[in-house]
Amino acid sequence: MHALLHRCKDPSPLSHDDELRMVEGTDAPLRNISTANRDSEYLFPWVVTLLSCVLITTIIVDVLGNLLVIVSVFRNRKLRKAGNAFVVSLAIADLVVAIYPYPLVLTAIFHDRWIAGDIHCQISGFLMGLSVIGSIFNITGIAINRYCYICHSLKYDKLFSNKNTVFYVILVWMLTILAIVPNWFVESLQYDPRVYSCTFAQSVSSLYTITVVVVHFILPISIVTYCYLRIWILVIQVRKRVKPDSRTKIKPHDVRNFLTMFVVFVLFAVCWAPLNFIGLAVAIHPRLGQSIPEWLFTASYFMAYFNSCLNGVVYGVLNNNFRKEYKRIVLAIFKFHC
Repeated sequence: MHALLHRCKDPSPLSHDDELRMVEGTDAPLRNISTANRDSEYLFPWVVTLLSCVLITTIIVDVLGNLLVIVSVFRNRKLRKAGNAFVVSLAIADLVVAIYPYPLVLTAIFHDRWIAGDIHCQISGFLMGLSVIGSIFNITGIAINRYCYICHSLKYDKLFSNKNTVFYVILVWMLTILAIVPNWFVESLQYDPRVYSCTFAQSVSSLYTITVVVVHFILPISIVTYCYLRIWILVIQVRKRVKPDSRTKIKPHDVRNFLTMFVVFVLFAVCWAPLNFIGLAVAIHPRLGQSIPEWLFTASYFMAYFNSCLNGVVYGVLNNNFRKEYKRIVLAIFKFHC
């Protein structure tokens, strides 16, 4: 923590030697994203404390919330549905970052630098990417599942049989791995001292950054938006129908389940949009990188990190079956310890 206080007092920019300094305990140099235009005087002690608190809260809620989601689905028959296979998969994607990369980021915050070595930096960056891409792809899978369930109910059981659903989840993770692997070839996973993280360097290649934002964010978000828009239109149409013998009937709990997943999508989009649009803007107009305040860049990153702990909370608040199972699990744990 003394290093952090010293950093707040010393507004001098990082030297080239600092950017290529040797990692403690290793012989390999750690590649840093350039921070020549860094606004160092912004990093007051209270800001560092705030970032630490946000990350600690995120880790705790992430682990507890997503473990509750996974255990709830496996314990409760009402929750063991095809659509919830993507929910479990999404929970696993969120857990990945809380177990490995986030603790390393927290360590970097405390030491004011990356001390884990270049290998852990690369693994951390890879898992970060795996988690976020896995999350958006699983959210896309959830949206397509809800779209088929509500808008094409007659074909749903065939489309999302148990066998098919397992295949879809495996496909999601195969596509996720395929999407993240190119980062190693373009050497875009680097340590960024502005966010204390080994992460995707937006400045490595403008074309690659634009491709990443479009394929990993804009395209999935567009598919999800289309699915949910069609569902909203159908729900409104069904509710306005006067004839009781209408073919399409949507049960109240189906609407509630849809709203839960819709909220999960909206929170993801809101949390990740600033970071993606900053990356897109800088890729299109590189000069903008110098004019974007460091506090905005850092805030966008930690806002994105915070999203990983929200889904478990959303399920507990909006879904009655999850809420009841959460209570059963917590009571069972207390009884076991007592």
